[in-house]
Amino acid sequence: MNLEYLSGFGNEFASEALPGALPVGQNSPQKAPYGLYTELFSGTAFTMARSEARRTWLYRIQPSANHPAFAKLERQLAGGPLGAVTPNRLRWNPLDSPSEPTDFIDGLVGMVANAGSEKPSGISIYHYRANRSMDRVFFNADGELLLVPEQGRLRIATELGVLDVEPLEIVVLPRGLKFRVELLDAQARGYVAENHGAPLRLPDLGPIGSNGLANPRDFLSPVAHYEDRKQPTTLVQKFLGELWACELDHSPLNVVAWHGNNVPYKYDLRRFNTIGTVSFDHPDPSIFTVLTSPTSTHGLANLDFVIFPPRWMVAENTFRPPWFHRNLMNEYMGLIQGAYDAKAEGFLPGGASLHSCMSAHGPDGETCTKAINVDLAPHKIDNTMAFMFETSQVLRPTQFALQCPQLQPSYDACWASLPATFNPNRR
Repeated sequence: MNLEYLSGFGNEFASEALPGALPVGQNSPQKAPYGLYTELFSGTAFTMARSEARRTWLYRIQPSANHPAFAKLERQLAGGPLGAVTPNRLRWNPLDSPSEPTDFIDGLVGMVANAGSEKPSGISIYHYRANRSMDRVFFNADGELLLVPEQGRLRIATELGVLDVEPLEIVVLPRGLKFRVELLDAQARGYVAENHGAPLRLPDLGPIGSNGLANPRDFLSPVAHYEDRKQPTTLVQKFLGELWACELDHSPLNVVAWHGNNVPYKYDLRRFNTIGTVSFDHPDPSIFTVLTSPTSTHGLANLDFVIFPPRWMVAENTFRPPWFHRNLMNEYMGLIQGAYDAKAEGFLPGGASLHSCMSAHGPDGETCTKAINVDLAPHKIDNTMAFMFETSQVLRPTQFALQCPQLQPSYDACWASLPATFNPNRR
């Protein structure tokens, strides 16, 4: 099912696993079909403008309220608290695969954040590593989750249905949605952005017009699928940064039918319609924005998800790699496959880099020298997919991120080889 609501939020979507499970004409009838319970899953405040409201009506075998008290887990998320403030440019090699049995929850490692989990804005960024499927169910009360797989295919069973996702695809899970991550390959690795602010949506296109970038019809939501299991199931929640759990006597993934617009969805990054110059110079990298979480300041994002996909380079008399720049925004970059066109080496699939507010960065010395001297001709940057979580608030690394062996101690050296070529006697 296509998620066209991303472009406007007004559209309703519906799915049922049994014929007639969706009530007709009202949301909460006295007796729901099949003896189901009615439940409202709200992703925004009741009084939000209709164009911004996100909510889904669920018709389920057991209501979510049927659970005992949660208890704090002894094993908490890896990564630790935030570390010391640093303005330095940072880069990490890929994290090692786990040697012990590790599911998606235990494999989450906090890397950077710019707000506490109790804040109504900001983001937290994690890497995940797993080598076994979850046998428990998880939901995140702290924010919406954007998953970016880098290795290994995932099957994500949610309350509203099942989504299969692979590297070069992404999946977005609304705040509070219950889900289970199953591995379709022996190992899985990737990135997670936890969005504490306004839900993600497509960016406005402005002068680009009515087409281009991510097409609303390429966003897919699941078909209703329910589990009617009378067996013990552990339900884990993340609440204000801590993991809590309770034991159920049934599967909480028991929604038989649903309708609304607060739903999980996936998107294939290979379908992104890249926009670029056909004359000279670069458009700003905002033309690569797939999804955005806005703030109350128009045009200033709480979170932008930006990709650098395969594309043709044809600009005349132009330095073609991303230019040297200092930026108000804070950039956390990752690499899904191939090489990034602004770095010759050291930036690896599964790795990451952080360039904070007003931190000077750009192509490394080898890439710069090559770009200045190359004979310009149309060529295609291919077999690559880098991405960026960009945010208006400064990201602070966790203690783990500042102390782990994957942190590259000599990242600054990639710019040290830039030669001084200024000559006042030669224009």
